[in-house]
Amino acid sequence: MTKEARRLLEALGLPEARAFVDPTDEAGVILRKRRAAVSVGAGRFSRDAAETLARHDLAQWRQDHAESSSLLLTDAGRAYLRRADAPEPDSAFFHQHRETALVNVETEAGRRRVRVDAEESPLDWLRRRKGRNGEPMIDEPSYQAGERLRVDIMLAGLMPSVTARWDAMPKSAGPGSPSDATDRMVAARQRLRSAFDAVGADFSDLLMDLCGFLKGLELIERERQWPPRSAKVVVRIALARLAEHYGIEKAARGPAASRGIRAWQAVVIEGGRS
Repeated sequence: MTKEARRLLEALGLPEARAFVDPTDEAGVILRKRRAAVSVGAGRFSRDAAETLARHDLAQWRQDHAESSSLLLTDAGRAYLRRADAPEPDSAFFHQHRETALVNVETEAGRRRVRVDAEESPLDWLRRRKGRNGEPMIDEPSYQAGERLRVDIMLAGLMPSVTARWDAMPKSAGPGSPSDATDRMVAARQRLRSAFDAVGADFSDLLMDLCGFLKGLELIERERQWPPRSAKVVVRIALARLAEHYGIEKAARGPAASRGIRAWQAVVIEGGRS
C-alpha cells in the first residue's frame, strides 16, 4: 500500500468521513468529514489511492444518487486501522477484533490513562453512539453517574468480580485486612441504597441491569417486553436522575461556577470513605 493510500485510509477512519470523485478532475477524490453537524473538506487524494483501498476491500464505493457515489471505510478497513494502532505488537489481534478506548481513571496511586474494552459496558456504547441530532445518546454527566454506580456495585460484592476493566477499580497499595474489605463493601452498599432510594424502584432495577449486569438495550427491551427503541429513552431519564442524585452537572451553578465542578473520578474510594 502506498503512503497516500494509507493516509486516505486513516482519513476515512475519522467520524462520518467519506470521499467522492472530484467533479472538476476525475483523477482525484475529495474527502469530506462531519464537524459540528456541518460537512467540511478534509483534503484531496489521487483516484489511484482510492482504487487501491477498494481493491484490498479496505473501502468500497457506495451509490449515493443516480450519478454520485462515495468511498466509505469497510469493516475490514476499520479492523486494519485498529490492528495498526495497537500499542503493543502482541495485542494487535485483540485490537483488531475489539473496539478499545483510552480513558482516565482514578486509582489510589493517582489518575491514570488506561486502555479499556469499549464494547464491554453498555454505558460506553451509549456514549459513543450519536442520535439523529448528532449528539451522543447520553451526555457526560449521565455517563459519569452510571460509571460511579457500576464501581459501587462491584465494590459492594453484588456481581461476579470478572471484568475487562480492572484498572477502573480501586487498588490497594499493600495487603489489606479482611476488616478493610468489609468496611469498603458496607460503605459501597450504603451508597447504592441511597442512590436507589433517590431514583426509585423502577429505575433501580433498570440501572442494575444496565450498570451491574451490563445488559444491552435490546436485551432489556426483550426481557421487559418494551417496544423497540424505547429503552434508550427510559435509560436516559434514569441516568439523568442518577446524575442529579450524585450532583454531577454539565456546568457549575451558583458559587461553584467560578471554581468549576469536579467529576466523580476525582474522588478516591478508600476504606469505605468517599
